[in-house]
Amino acid sequence: MMRSVGKFVLAIMVLGIVAVGALYAWAESATATPSIATPERLRSDPATIERGRYLVTTGDCVACHTMPRGQPFAGGLALDSPVGQIYSSNISPDRETGIGDYTLDDFDRVMRYGIAKRGDSIYPAMPFPSYAHMTADDIAAMYAYLMHDVKPVHSANHDTKIRWPLSARWPLSIWRRLYAPDPAVVASDGHRYPDPQIARGAYLVQGPGHCGSCHTERAVTLQEKALDDSSPSYLAGGTVIDGWVSVNLRGNTADGLGGWSKDDIVSSLRTGRNPAHAVIGTAMSDVVYHSTQYMTDDDLTAMAAYLKSLPPTAGDDVTYVADGRTAAELKAGINSTRGAELYTDSCAACHATDGLGKQPALPAIAGNSSALSPNPTSIIRLVLAGSELPSVAKAPSPLGMPAFGWRFSDAEAAQLLTFVRTSWGNHAPVVTASQVAKVRASLKADDVPQQ
Repeated sequence: MMRSVGKFVLAIMVLGIVAVGALYAWAESATATPSIATPERLRSDPATIERGRYLVTTGDCVACHTMPRGQPFAGGLALDSPVGQIYSSNISPDRETGIGDYTLDDFDRVMRYGIAKRGDSIYPAMPFPSYAHMTADDIAAMYAYLMHDVKPVHSANHDTKIRWPLSARWPLSIWRRLYAPDPAVVASDGHRYPDPQIARGAYLVQGPGHCGSCHTERAVTLQEKALDDSSPSYLAGGTVIDGWVSVNLRGNTADGLGGWSKDDIVSSLRTGRNPAHAVIGTAMSDVVYHSTQYMTDDDLTAMAAYLKSLPPTAGDDVTYVADGRTAAELKAGINSTRGAELYTDSCAACHATDGLGKQPALPAIAGNSSALSPNPTSIIRLVLAGSELPSVAKAPSPLGMPAFGWRFSDAEAAQLLTFVRTSWGNHAPVVTASQVAKVRASLKADDVPQQ
């Protein structure tokens, strides 16, 4: 009997090995990629290089591929992932440690297919599933800029800090085959949008801007649940990145962009703020600082038009309908809850008793999409640690929210935020002391100033 069981187990193991081998062979069969036919003269053409500079800026490549106070594009920035720490690579044209010996086809295989020069698959921390939407001409322009206009920096790449077996590269080939799109198919998706402006916005958002990398939730297998607007989960937000929740970019009126005008979106991308809202958190501030402030008005307007075309997600349980009762009570000196007392004492001077702030410097809280997010992590972190707006060319003042973590207990912060999320017509879930404690525990010691 035991011998029969042993044979059965051995047979299952052999079948499993064969199945894995077949799956790997299937995945590896997709490593062949077409060549980009670009005349050599165009690869160093000044106009092509300038277009490449614009695309690299639009893609915010410098933010990930540059260490703090480091040389541009020299890599080395630590990127946290669910499986361990990954370091960005050197993409300067240094021939030994960067991409100086890459051909255009080598570069294209990395950018749109997720295949490294040596032939193995790269981690999708590099958003090649989004870059798959880009055209071959735009990839060639980016290559021209990086090769001809970026200073070579000799800086060795770092090994990842991912433990075996998760550090094995061969499963990435299977992941890539299962979840990464075929550039030959998606790079020509613009025909799905009859409005040329919306088509341009879709290209920028889905492709070089790779907005879905942060603003679309991921499955347990770490792929984005959608790579374009064919799914309602695309750009619906909810992912926690560096302690901040990515916002919903769809048409939801409370926690999305339903109540925003196109001009509001353009202003936020250009300056990090608009008359009623302000960017919070490091990730989006970096995007504005390094990338979107430099984009053309036409492209920012196209992105805004595309985002405004997205319908709201279903099943949203947060709402905002303006209600003047809270403002009337606070103006009359009526603080009916501890949260109202804390707001009057610590917040009303800037955000006013009506919750509408003082535009354009101080954002509104009434109807604020971050305040109404179903996940309160961002607004908890904002109260505990504060946040600062990026200083950009058209809005140089780095205005910010001060930290109150030193001042409020977990219970008090929860009472304050519950008041904010349920007043002036805001209707969002209450915040608990345990939620505040969890966010506070995640902060670094120097994130919360002491009294």
